[in-house]
Parts: sequence; structure tokens; C-alpha cells
Amino acid sequence: MTSKEESPTETVAQVANLRRRILRYDRLYYVDGTPEVSDRDYDLLFRELQELEEAHPHLVEPTSPTQRVGSALPEGQGFAKLHHEVPMLSISSLFKVEEVQDFVEKIQRFLGMEEVESLHWSCEPKFDGVSAALVYENGALVRGLTRGDGVEGEDVTANIRTVRNLPLVLDSSKREVPKLLEVRGEVLIAKAAFDEFNAGRMERGETQLANPRNATAGAIRRNNPGEVARYPLEFHLYSAPRVEGVEPFETHTEMVAALRDWGLPDSGLGQRVQGLDACLQFHQKMEARRDELAFDVDGVVCKLDSLALRERLGTTARTTRWQYAQKFKAVVAVTTLRAIEVQVGVSGRLTPRAHLDPVTVMGVVVRHTTLHTAEHVTELGLRIGDRVSLKRAGDVIPKIMGVERAAEGDAPRDWEGKVPASLLAAPLKDASDPQPEVLPGVAWRYGEVLSMPTHCPVCGTKVEHAGKYYSCPNTYACRPQLVGRTALLAGRKGLEIDAIGEKLIEQLYDEGMLEGPADLFHLKEEQLATLDGWGEKSAAKLMGQLQERRCAPFARLLTGLSIPGLGEATGRLLARSFSDLNGLQRAELEELEQIDGIGPIDGARIVEWFSRPESHSLFERLFEGGLTIDYPVAISGGGPFEGKTVVFTGSLADTSRAEAKKLVEDRGGRVSSSVSAKTDYLVQGGKPGSKAKKAEAKGVRVLLEEDFQGLLADDQG
Repeated sequence: MTSKEESPTETVAQVANLRRRILRYDRLYYVDGTPEVSDRDYDLLFRELQELEEAHPHLVEPTSPTQRVGSALPEGQGFAKLHHEVPMLSISSLFKVEEVQDFVEKIQRFLGMEEVESLHWSCEPKFDGVSAALVYENGALVRGLTRGDGVEGEDVTANIRTVRNLPLVLDSSKREVPKLLEVRGEVLIAKAAFDEFNAGRMERGETQLANPRNATAGAIRRNNPGEVARYPLEFHLYSAPRVEGVEPFETHTEMVAALRDWGLPDSGLGQRVQGLDACLQFHQKMEARRDELAFDVDGVVCKLDSLALRERLGTTARTTRWQYAQKFKAVVAVTTLRAIEVQVGVSGRLTPRAHLDPVTVMGVVVRHTTLHTAEHVTELGLRIGDRVSLKRAGDVIPKIMGVERAAEGDAPRDWEGKVPASLLAAPLKDASDPQPEVLPGVAWRYGEVLSMPTHCPVCGTKVEHAGKYYSCPNTYACRPQLVGRTALLAGRKGLEIDAIGEKLIEQLYDEGMLEGPADLFHLKEEQLATLDGWGEKSAAKLMGQLQERRCAPFARLLTGLSIPGLGEATGRLLARSFSDLNGLQRAELEELEQIDGIGPIDGARIVEWFSRPESHSLFERLFEGGLTIDYPVAISGGGPFEGKTVVFTGSLADTSRAEAKKLVEDRGGRVSSSVSAKTDYLVQGGKPGSKAKKAEAKGVRVLLEEDFQGLLADDQG
């Protein structure tokens, strides 16, 4: 094989020079918007580099502009899952000015500040794109991950490399590049570019894409980077959680300036402001400009500019405490309410669902929306056939706002023939059939008012009615509940078995191959391969994923079991608080209430679920199928709060209660809201309450604030 030393020195230099020039022209064109050369001259330079690399293949490097598009994944292979070194948490979504004010007041209380108007904020538009995390090592792009569930994402590096405004190599001409950089932002398609791209698809006879957001999400997860490269994707940064090997930054503004110098693209629409009023004004300005912005924007994000204050504030289980998203007012459309279907959910709750004549709202075609409860339907005054106003709350969830024009008089002549096909128990004999056969639990006649069924529309069990909720109590035999729980276990918040979705799960129940969620791990490849729509490859793919997921992370397993009162955040709390499943199964309500973040109602639901014989049978069936549990590694290091339970009482002088809680949790401790025999420390501030007497009675060690601060100082020293 030819070695690099055998290439003439002038050839090596020529290749390096061409790469530098092309990368510079890429940045000027895609990032700065100030092209220096014509398209023809650029193409000639690119072709010259390609020819040199073809003649000297040993000179080809991953960072060369010619290597943006890599090879497609082998057929049937999905993207690898990788953990984010720093979790990609959610941002608190706020709609009203009062909500924003409350958010900032919480920051003030957490930090113990007298006023917050002197604080500086970094404000920017909230783009409606796909979040991604990019890693550069020694200046070279080495990894690109989707957000995923925030804890781990999919490795889409090959697809990210095709995004033309992203540098494959950081620019070191203005400042030293870091040894390691993780930058996060949104992958987007500009509105004008999307329209042009869709026009090209129409000319080629391809399906039209609904909107830029959906097009971006679909593109970034395609298996062939060559196809991804056709999409006019862009990247715009919003943070950099890891920067190593350069002088640390004090503010977000300084950090963004450095990222720009390194060639990373930024929208240029961000602004540093002082005080809450300025944040609110930025929101108003962006909302007024919403239609003229190049990209779809659904609000603004305001984040504290000081990185030190962000560090102090930290995070909750799912969100950051130092930034918020204030959404724009929803865009309203008007359409016809065609029918209301009562659906049975995972928990057995009966929920009305509206079927609407298709209407486009903010680029998305809406055909259905939840109506939440029968009480809500009554409050809206809905009758079938009404013309209703519809908005997408936060530009995401469609919501009926009210009646614009009531259904009055006789039904339109073709009303019966337009009952949605999914609601028919049998196909219409004729478009004018006056009595279509409709599924149970469906209101469809013109002018009809919803009446909640007395029996489950699926299994026929008598419905239970408590308060504003109706539910089917047939938990372990009602088909939608079984399918829903199985889909949740296999889904994104559960074990992430993405080779199977709800429709395929329904098929497996139809075929008698599933009788409950745990039966997923008892499926046989040879049986799957014979089913309609399946084959050897799809069966092998599912069985491969099931084998991989047989070692289930504790928190994910708990989240996927449809336990009432237990979501993702609670699942993570329980996984950190109990060393194994047996300990959790034996836990009593008092023990769960000791975990800060679990209240008495959710705690009682969790305890009740684990006490059911059906729950024990579920675990037995899972373990028979080969499932094992991957328990989180205990925090080690020997700090004073590691593995300890701490309770606070009274007011602290040197730090806020919230910040003190974070300091304990950062050191491996657990903060509880009440004193029990399992409490290790009671930290006592000024004007202590009844907890001090309870601690004394139980022999719990009491730390005055100075003792608490002393332990923290010893741990740091």
C-alpha cells in the first residue's frame, strides 16, 4: 500500500491548500452569507481536490470536504444508541407573563437574592427543529447525536456531516480551538428552502412533505447519508455544555462569540438583555416578526447569561432551572366537527376524541384532537357538525377553543357518507346510506350531543364513574389497555424496542401471540416470519432488539410498566433510591414519601400497584423470558452525604433551601421532606419547626447550618 511519504511534497501541500480554501468558502457561503467565488469556480476547486484524492487515496482524511457524505447503513441496521455525557434536559414551557414572573421569582428565592432586575439574560428565538449534540475533538467533528430521551440519543454522525453550514474542522485562525467541544443546537430547514425542495419533489412525482420540522426529523434519521445530503438542512447553535482545553468562559455571550470564531453557525437573532422586562420585550418583538423570520419559530428562549449562576441553579429531574421558553400565541383555524369517538386509554380511562375535517395549522394537517373529558365537551357546548375554532397549543398540540357556528337545522345532504372510515364497523353500502354501521362509543349524527357510554365500547364491561372521569375497570383483559401497556413497555420511554409499534402489537394480539406485555420476551422468530406483512428480516430485527433489551435499565423498566403515578422522573428517583427491585416491592408508603419529589397520592398508587398479584405475575413472566435488570452504579467517593438521607428545617442564612438540597444531591445524598427512622441528618436553620422535635425523639443527628457548611467545605477540600 502506498505510504503518505511517497506522495510528492507539493501534492501534499496542494491537497491541504485546496481543503483550507474549500472549507473557508463553505463558511463564507453557508454561515456568513458572503460568498467570495462563483459556483463554477467552487465546483472546479472541489473537482480538483477529488481528482487528487482519487490519485492519492492515502491522503484522504475524514475532515476533507469530499468526505461529507459517507456510506449508507447496512439494510435493517438501526442507529447506535449513545449516552449524552451531559443530559439534554427539557426547558420549562411558559405561556403567560405571570408564569414567566413566577419562574424568575423561583430563581430569586433559590439564589437568595434581594432583586433580580440586575441579572443579564441571553434571549434567542426558539426554532422548531430537531435538537442535536455535536462533539469536536482537537477541532475535528467526530460525533453527532440526536436528543433522544435526553439521557441517550442516536448516533447520526454520518447524516450530521452532510449539513453544509457545519464545519468538519473548527476554524483556528481567530483563537485556539478546544481539545474537546460539545455544541448543541437545532437542525432546521428554512421556510423558503423547504418550499423549493418540495417543488422539486413534486416535479419528480414524489410525496409532498408536510412541513419543515417533519422533513428535518425524517431526514436526520435516514439510513443513507447520500439521501440526507439532498435536504437543505442547516444547523444553528444554542449551547456548549462541554468546552475543554481553553480558558473557561464567564458568560453565555462570551461562549457564543467563541463558537462563532470557530466557524459554528448562529442565527444572529440572539440578544443579551438586562432584567425581566427586557426579556418580555424581546418576546414581543420576535412574535411580531414571526412571519418574516426565515425559519419556523414557536417562541423564545431566555437563559441566564452568567455561567456561574447556571451552575449554582443546576437542574431538576427533567428541566434546567436557569432558562425558560415563552411560547407564542397559537394560530387559529376553523373546521367542522365530524364525530366524537370515546377511546379507552392505557389506564382504562375513557377519553372523548374529536374527528375533524382536515385543516392545516402552522404547516401541520390536523384531523383529530383530544377533548379530555365529557365535562370539557359540555363546557365547550359541542354538537356534531359544529364549525369549531382550533389552535395548536405551543404550536404542537391541537386544541378546540370553541364553537364558531353551531350545527343547526337538517344535516347536509352528504353527511352520512362522510363518516370517517376508521369509525365504521362495516363499509358503507352507498354514499347516501342513511344508517351507516358505526362502532360503539361514537357520536356522529348531525347535531348530536356526546353521551358517555355506560359500558366500555371495546370490552363491554360496566363503566365506573368518579368525579369527571369515566373508566373501564377491566384492566387485565380490555384490549386497548393491554395493547397500550405493551406499546408503552416497548416504546421510547420504556425499553426502546423500535422494531415494533402499536399496529404490529395489535396484530400480535389478533394472532394470539401476545396476551400481555411480558409476552414480548416469549415471541418466536419462526412464528413471526410467517405473519402477514412480516418476513425473515423483520422478524430477525425484532428478535435481535428483544435480545439486546433483555438487560433493562432499572429506571426505564419502571417507566415502561404503566404504573399509576410513575413517569420518567419518578422512575429515575426510584432507581436512585432503591438498590434493587425487591427493596422497591417491599417499600411502604412512608418510605416512598421520604423521597423528595414523590407525594402521598402517587406514592399510594405505586405501593398499591406493587401489591397486586397481577404485578407479581408480570415480573415472573418477564424474568421467565430472560429479562434481567441493570441497576445504576452507586455514587462512590466517600463524601459526607454519600448514601445519606438529609432533612432541612428552618431558614438558612447562607444559602437557599433549594440550593442546599442540590449541594446534598450532587454529593450522592438524598433529601427527604419529613423525618423518619431512616433520616441520617437534620440540618437546622433559624426558627426550626416540628421536625427538630421529631428528630430529637428518633435520635437523628442534628447539624446546625455552620456544621452543614463545614461538612461541605471538608468535602471540597
